[in-house]
Amino acid sequence: MEKVEWKKIYKNLFFPPGDPVLVDVPTMNYLMIDGHGDPNTVQAYKDAIEALFSLSYTIKFSIKKEMAIDYSVYPSEGLWWVEDMAQFTTEDKSSWDWTMMIAQPDFVDIGKVEHARSDVMKKKKELAAIGQVRFEPFNEGLSVQLMHSGPYSAEGPNIARIHAFIHENGFEVNGKHHEIYLSDVRRTAPEKLKTVLRQPVRKL
Repeated sequence: MEKVEWKKIYKNLFFPPGDPVLVDVPTMNYLMIDGHGDPNTVQAYKDAIEALFSLSYTIKFSIKKEMAIDYSVYPSEGLWWVEDMAQFTTEDKSSWDWTMMIAQPDFVDIGKVEHARSDVMKKKKELAAIGQVRFEPFNEGLSVQLMHSGPYSAEGPNIARIHAFIHENGFEVNGKHHEIYLSDVRRTAPEKLKTVLRQPVRKL
């Protein structure tokens, strides 16, 4: 059984230091689903997360059985934005648009995704959001990121640090606010949560 571990392959992308750093993010394939509104209150967000993980784990077990390759399912990630990103704030989440997503290994293709989708739809007929999941490449490129430790509600100062780093080093924002959720919120105390905060940039 071959073991493929994203934590080693992409260590610099998923485990940054606590201070802002510049990284070049390669193109990766993702399962994605779009939505709108406060993730703490809208049902669509919960449905999206369940659909993404259900599909990702079904793909994982299919790969393990058919290709003798084992790997850990990647963490969930979120792209967050508002119409005017200069006004993006963690204070008012009701106006947020979002794309939730989970990266997939290079050997996962659209055929494997659709086969897994069919299996999930048979077992979880109530999971309507499964039909909204799409599979596509995502190219983020040059980005600034850091590791946030603590509750999501305390991200504001670290987001401000990222934006200060961007402006102080001759860059400008070039895309959506990106978060990678390394901790299981159901099993981790808020003060111990680990979240990668990332912002794509370009040179002025």
